[in-house]
Amino acid sequence: MAVTALPRFDLAPLSCFLAEASGATTVEITACDLLPGGAIQENWGIDAAFSDGPLAGRQRLVLRTDAATGVPSSLPRLDEFVVLKAVFADGVTVPEPLFAQADPALIGKPFFVMRRVAGTAQGRQITADPVLEPALPRIAAQLGEELARIQTIRPPRADLAFLPSPEESAPARQITGFRAYLDGRPNPRPVLEWAIRWLETYLPPLFDPVLCHRDFRTGNYMLDASELTGILDWEFAGWGDPDEDIGWFCCKGWRFARLDREAGG
Repeated sequence: MAVTALPRFDLAPLSCFLAEASGATTVEITACDLLPGGAIQENWGIDAAFSDGPLAGRQRLVLRTDAATGVPSSLPRLDEFVVLKAVFADGVTVPEPLFAQADPALIGKPFFVMRRVAGTAQGRQITADPVLEPALPRIAAQLGEELARIQTIRPPRADLAFLPSPEESAPARQITGFRAYLDGRPNPRPVLEWAIRWLETYLPPLFDPVLCHRDFRTGNYMLDASELTGILDWEFAGWGDPDEDIGWFCCKGWRFARLDREAGG
């Protein structure tokens, strides 16, 4: 369900952009609503009628752009668009990426447009719905298959050359960054310091790096009834250990209503 909100940008230039990018004579935007979620990015649900061209007819789209807040580790929108194109081309179940615009003059900031997939990503709803219970093992297996497809993407990739090198994402480098962050805080965090020390002591062996989503979890995939329709939010993607996404998916914080079920609730 969309959150009621007026667009913070003029729809007329956006209509012209969609027409030019799609090869349509005209595009009429009939709805533009801010979708729920997205603390770091804004996602606008767009209903549009394309007069002709490859997208002729009525289309349901999503415009994704920066929110007022953000985090340094988030990819710029155009880089996220390129990652989305790469995984879509390799058969990962994601919304189809359509168009990107770097010029901030159009709506005030860069953005990209993708198809809107059906379903919900609400983690508590997914993990607590008794109707979904019989389908959960199959959904978990599907998510494992999606991870396997993602992990077939490996460096070097010319189209993904903007991603930090695998060496920059190595566990020891990440731990050093975590420690530096904690050392800069005014208050001690003994539990986190102990955890970092444990990680330093038990560094895993290095594996050949693969593409990691880095936020692969319940809440970032869409289910329409019991069907997986899309893996969302690729803004943290990068090269990393094959087990990285599995660990994040199994983290207790992303099990929502079912802490007893390790595979994302």
